[in-house]
Amino acid sequence: MSEFVAGYQLLGELKKTVTIFGSARANEDSFAYKEAYKCGKLLGQAGFDVITGGGPGAMEAANRGAKEAGVNSVGLSIQLPEEQITNPYLTKNSGFNYFFIRKVMLVSPAEAAIIFPGGYGTLDEIFELLDLIEINKIKKIPVIAVGREFWTPLLEFLKECSLKMTGSIRDIDLSLLQIVNTAEEAVSIIKKSKVRKMLCNPAEESCGQAMNWRIFRIMAEVVEGFEFLTREVSNDVTILGTKSVSPDNLSYQGAEKTANLLGKKGFMIITGGGLGIMEAANKGAMAAGAPSIGFSMRFEEGGQAIKNAFLTQSLSFNFPFIRKLILTVPSKAFVFFPGGFGTLHQLFEVMTLMKTKKMQKMTVLLYGRKFWAPLDKFIKEILLKKYHTIAPEYASLYKIIDSPEEAEKLIAKK
Repeated sequence: MSEFVAGYQLLGELKKTVTIFGSARANEDSFAYKEAYKCGKLLGQAGFDVITGGGPGAMEAANRGAKEAGVNSVGLSIQLPEEQITNPYLTKNSGFNYFFIRKVMLVSPAEAAIIFPGGYGTLDEIFELLDLIEINKIKKIPVIAVGREFWTPLLEFLKECSLKMTGSIRDIDLSLLQIVNTAEEAVSIIKKSKVRKMLCNPAEESCGQAMNWRIFRIMAEVVEGFEFLTREVSNDVTILGTKSVSPDNLSYQGAEKTANLLGKKGFMIITGGGLGIMEAANKGAMAAGAPSIGFSMRFEEGGQAIKNAFLTQSLSFNFPFIRKLILTVPSKAFVFFPGGFGTLHQLFEVMTLMKTKKMQKMTVLLYGRKFWAPLDKFIKEILLKKYHTIAPEYASLYKIIDSPEEAEKLIAKK
């Protein structure tokens, strides 16, 4: 809670802000560093404060440009088990121990987001942004990816697999992501967009009261979620995927059988509690006589969550980042079925947490080679070999499978 308070207080003092994401591994000669530096400087000259994750690489470049332009150069850094270096170009900084809170702070005040080539953390952040806009949990802001060579293969994966193959995203959702090739193009889009301050100033009485109430509600959901986990959950597997498939779909059938086999082996099954893949997994678990748990999302303030009919226990959340935390914390393994922004965001968050040693390594399975192969190619050829935004040991944090029996074998042997 203290991290929420400190973060909101710092960010509430800023006026016009843009958040810049990108690889910590980018060196000064790289495309990402050079263009991020130009972005920071051009945004500063246009009167925007610049927020980054506060680290090296593209983050350093953006902060450097902003500082030279004389605006607030803000870093929201993360404390890692291994040494975390903040860059020397910050005029304001706040450190976080919890990734999910840091990401809330990176997104909350921004009037736009610019994303440069990066690794798992960058992909987590871009998909979380797109997911939050898609489900109307934050206002629509420009989300601009710089570097066509890097981002085009990912966009093609989204078009061919998430859009056409599974229907887990729509054309209108895909249009949220704008791909450009230069800092000048990115800043031009932002300057043309309607600027609006996202956070109020906590020094104002009405703002302070609203912020305190929000933090109290966040705390209540955290407490309720962890009490539920402590009381009800053990030896569980989390199964995630799109809500957009029906029972005649092969992925639906695969999720149902996977959960059924795991349930018979004594595993609890956790899902997001909704339809599609979530319903299939809960259905399979219930048929096996296993606990079938759903952590669902209320998409409207005070509204009812959409729940499937195969839950033995459930809990609903107003805040997507708390729901995500509760979905992730207890799991012994994860099985990701085809999905859209939300599924991809959760996948890259899990891999980021493992990569940074914020959670122990565990089994992460991607079900359906036809769907996942293009993303695997993007990771191996673009992230690993061409741009070096991940180290070789992190390219094997997941395994692609094609049958429920494979999932059962790989998870049960652990």
